[in-house]
Amino acid sequence: MPDPDAINAMFARVARRYDLANHLLSGGMDLWWRRRLVMAVRRHSPRDVLDLATGSGDVAFALARGLPPGIPINGMDFCQPMLDEAVRKKTAAGPDSPYSAVTFHQGDGLALPLADESFDVVTISFGLRNMADRAKALSEMRRVLRPGGRLFVLEFSQPAAWFRPLYFFYLGKFAPRLAGLVTGVSSAYDYLCSSIEQFPDRAALAAEFRRAGFARVTDQGLTLGIVALHEATK
Repeated sequence: MPDPDAINAMFARVARRYDLANHLLSGGMDLWWRRRLVMAVRRHSPRDVLDLATGSGDVAFALARGLPPGIPINGMDFCQPMLDEAVRKKTAAGPDSPYSAVTFHQGDGLALPLADESFDVVTISFGLRNMADRAKALSEMRRVLRPGGRLFVLEFSQPAAWFRPLYFFYLGKFAPRLAGLVTGVSSAYDYLCSSIEQFPDRAALAAEFRRAGFARVTDQGLTLGIVALHEATK
């Protein structure tokens, strides 16, 4: 089970170089994965969006660019240095950027400081596996969704069997070294890589959504199954 204090401290240490590390480690595929998420959200024409584990804001900003102008997007994370980086990026984009409807707030995914039935859509990208209690986190996401609202989870998954040995060799041996060169904190990526290897596959995670009370649960594997886009309805 992830230690929340250790996770918070880890992300605080890598906040300034986090985006660059993600782009390099994924070979730029993280940009395409986010586009797929935004396309899925856009199909449901939400009035507002909560982006949990928003980190440095890349998903919130992608939503702001991909959805009709003016839709409120609330980015929430429990790591203040990551939120500081998100605010810095929004400020640098200027007041006339598409990001004017994006706001950032600190909050714990296990006890969201939000009223019941507050949002049409909740998104979380590569953050669910860092929650200390996934069942509680999913319960909180369901609580803040309006009836009929949608949850979108973009997360690492278990790849195709033939590709798995090569993929986990990359995660275990190469990725932490590259991340260490970029961020100066290779130990953080030792954890991140091990958390991916231990994370449930698509079917097992879908079962967790159903146990949390969600319906119409679907999933789609991306990039040989190393990432999956999950959708569920309240």
